[in-house]
Amino acid sequence: MITDVLIVGCGVAGLYCALNLPDDKKVTVVTKNEAPKSDSFLAQGGICVLRDDTDYDAFYEDTMKAGHYENNPDSVHIMIHSSQEVISDLVSLGVRFEKNGESFHYTREGAHSRPRILFHEDETGKEITSHLLETARSRKNIMLIENFTMVDLLCADNICNGIVGHDAEGNYISISADYTVLATGGIGGLFKHSTNYRHLTGDALALALKYGIKLQHIDYIQIHPTTLYTKKSGREFLISESVRGEGAILLNAKGERFVNELLPRDVVANAIFDEMKKEGSEHVWLSMSPIPEAEIRTHFPHIYEHCLAEGYDVTKEPIPVVPSQHYFMGGIDVDRYSKTSMDRLYAVGETACNGVHGRNRLASNSLLESLVFAKRAAKHIMRNYSALAQAREIAVDASQYAGYAEKYKEMVLQAIDKERHSHE
Repeated sequence: MITDVLIVGCGVAGLYCALNLPDDKKVTVVTKNEAPKSDSFLAQGGICVLRDDTDYDAFYEDTMKAGHYENNPDSVHIMIHSSQEVISDLVSLGVRFEKNGESFHYTREGAHSRPRILFHEDETGKEITSHLLETARSRKNIMLIENFTMVDLLCADNICNGIVGHDAEGNYISISADYTVLATGGIGGLFKHSTNYRHLTGDALALALKYGIKLQHIDYIQIHPTTLYTKKSGREFLISESVRGEGAILLNAKGERFVNELLPRDVVANAIFDEMKKEGSEHVWLSMSPIPEAEIRTHFPHIYEHCLAEGYDVTKEPIPVVPSQHYFMGGIDVDRYSKTSMDRLYAVGETACNGVHGRNRLASNSLLESLVFAKRAAKHIMRNYSALAQAREIAVDASQYAGYAEKYKEMVLQAIDKERHSHE
């Protein structure tokens, strides 16, 4: 296949990047699973926005403090100052954020000094991503290919001109492109306990390692403090940060509160691990009793329904929770325009690292950061657009990719482990 711009991944970053490219460019979006099975659909809490100029200093400080001041200040500045434009774009596409009359209703989450988070019930990610996906499907210049797995880059002399991949039946093809954007999401599929979909296994990171594309902070991996404890296998169910932001408290086996629930995620997660170790338990408890029942049913209807299906009525009893791998702050190193160290190759969303999050991401900055820098990638591509001299179809030898999946996983895990030991 031959296309103008190729985007690998269809979460908010990949879709928003595609939608910010002009109609006269042929855009091909491939995704490893079905389109709705991206982690963007799973985001519950909300999306941050700069409420007004008086909130800038506090928003900046909250983001930097949560990231242990290892954030890239320029990236944080760009994200905050671009937030209102992104929200306007989303509203124009039909995204329905909660309102009080004609004004937005803002909520607060852990480590935020004030309410600045827009939300739609407890499915903000689904609300945003579904509208982006619907709009992308309606664009004649955008072709979406589902169940297509990237296995290699087409590159030479540090210039990328596409990828190699296969469909669900194992048929391998090449896709040549003038520009390629990696938006492959996180690395939760590498972990036993994660809130991520299992097919998110860091494929883009493996290829970056293979071709010497610069990486950054790949051992910066966020553990979310509260996922519903279960002995069932599969993806862990997230209990949103905003539940604690609205007043829910953490309790030990004796029913005692043991931590300030609004501290940064890594601090709360470590406090839970310490309490579990002290008690010899497999979980702690989260009580929503401080939240009015009516608010639970309206603000957190899907959390309420899921817990009820698991045998817990959150309006009457606490639920067992445990920390799980949730988010990847590191990734492929990119500049302020989402460009990687390889020419004609960009990376956006969770697979990229522009330094916004530092060592630990502030709650509800993930959707915002992904959208802001995906749009910047699209605009930068178009400002500097030039066609490849020889876009062509390339025959693929499928035999060279035997066992690639496990090999790539091992490459990423070894690289993360090496980076972690170097910091220790």
